Amino acid sequence: MIAGLTGSIATGKSTVSRFFAALGAVIIDADKIVRQVQQPGERAWQEIVEAFGEEILLPNRELDRAKLGSLVFGNEANRQRLNGIVHPRVREERDRQTQEARAQDPDAIIIWDIPLLIETGMHQQVDQTIVVYVDVETQLARLLSRDELTEDAARQRIAAQMSIEEKRKYADFLIDNRGPLAETEAQVRAVWAHLQGAAEGSSE
Repeated sequence: MIAGLTGSIATGKSTVSRFFAALGAVIIDADKIVRQVQQPGERAWQEIVEAFGEEILLPNRELDRAKLGSLVFGNEANRQRLNGIVHPRVREERDRQTQEARAQDPDAIIIWDIPLLIETGMHQQVDQTIVVYVDVETQLARLLSRDELTEDAARQRIAAQMSIEEKRKYADFLIDNRGPLAETEAQVRAVWAHLQGAAEGSSE
């Protein structure tokens, strides 16, 4: 059983992911994989430096994420260029971790925690899609309280992604994260029970 977990910026996907991990899910975190494949000396790191130049490196040779972000944000050609380098490496490592988890436990419930699950079409590769939802007003308020951004900059970040209202249309399970954490955790437990039931049914 593989489920996909996604949301949009400041919807609380990481919190939901931690709840699933506590229940026993094997979490394969795309953000962690991105950081892993971009470490100095890794193939994606080399290709990024070749594409964007050594000026995007910090003194320790790690990528200057802020500088790289400024080159990519609002520049579709650069964004596509970066994605074309990073996404294949992420998919390779995601698949390796998935195979490893299945080898260790054939009955494992694996959750791909992927911000761009729907945009990249990866939702078509999972058995169930879980979307973490908050309305745009809540999203904006949380983003402003979390990051040091102006309201215009925060709105730009939100607008740069597929809208959460569009993403919710793809959900097999929608987790509404606007309320207290206890309510969110209860929803996660309910989804987990469904996933367990589906996994047991498919193995019979």
